[in-house]
Amino acid sequence: MRTALVIGTGLIGTSAALALAGRGVQVHLMDHDPAQARTAAALGAGTDEAPEGAVDLVIVAVPPAYVANTLAEAIRGGLARGYLDVASVKGGPRRELETLGCDLTGYLGTHPMAGRERSGPLAATADLFEGRPWVLTPTRDTDTEVLNLALELVALCRAVPVVMDADAHDRAVALVSHTPQLLSSMVAARLRDADETAVRLCGQGIRDVTRIAASDPRMWIDILSANPGPVADVLAAVAGDLDETVRALRALQSAEEDKRDEGAAGIEDVLRRGNAGRSRVPGKHGAAPAAYETVTVLIGDQPGELARIFADAGREGVNIEDVRIEHATGQQAGLIQLMVEPSMAPGLTAALRERGWSIRQ
Repeated sequence: MRTALVIGTGLIGTSAALALAGRGVQVHLMDHDPAQARTAAALGAGTDEAPEGAVDLVIVAVPPAYVANTLAEAIRGGLARGYLDVASVKGGPRRELETLGCDLTGYLGTHPMAGRERSGPLAATADLFEGRPWVLTPTRDTDTEVLNLALELVALCRAVPVVMDADAHDRAVALVSHTPQLLSSMVAARLRDADETAVRLCGQGIRDVTRIAASDPRMWIDILSANPGPVADVLAAVAGDLDETVRALRALQSAEEDKRDEGAAGIEDVLRRGNAGRSRVPGKHGAAPAAYETVTVLIGDQPGELARIFADAGREGVNIEDVRIEHATGQQAGLIQLMVEPSMAPGLTAALRERGWSIRQ
């Protein structure tokens, strides 16, 4: 791939453009808002000047509602050898293109499974897709050249290609992406009118659950409008669990022992099913989930402390598999949780104590 045209210079489009430009591809940028395309160009994502002729690949990175019409216009204009989109839904746009009578041999629907809470070109990074799944949804009609161009794009962005059926993809993202966004927003919405004293008690758990609730509502309206059925199906199942959980909690309030036992059994059921589901979430680098030991250390909120503790762990030959930080309320300190291989935990704990770190059990 020598040339590409990115239509839509938001987070995903600009990030792809930055990755391609950084690897020697001549990238042209186009957006319904010329100022946004100029911003992306100023960041080094390419040029906002139109290409003089057909490019190798057109990448459509517009909201789902506009994907089909944007692609149809590009295909009819003969802008490239191949065309793909990066929208978060796949079945709907393809059916719209079929309705518009487009030749779909040169088109491939794709979806990079990466993003951030922020949107727009200023949030873009060239490494956004590194190590992330990038779904490709070819059909029997897809031209081999277009599939090869898509695979080259994924490789240049250092992502991991995953081939799926378009409708299966939409059901999958409804479960693992779209529904979690709504549930996160619903939990965060409880905080809006909560008493200030309650809000001050927020810890890492509520931060984890509500992190993605900071996302742009307008972007999510576009996404959910393109995939409402599968998301509604998942939410309906969650609603069933919620109803059962509410009934179980009410039963725990009963004066009758049998009802309390029934309520406890209901709560245990949903918690254990949650354990089983969580255990299926891929672990580090997409491998099977691994059980790590957590070493918790009190750390001051000051420059150089994180670097120092990582360096001390490195001197012991311990690889930090994952890390979390919980900031203390009203104090310039916090607890850093270092996840390590179980066999490494005792030695790391002893070594950190020797170096003056306060270990919390």
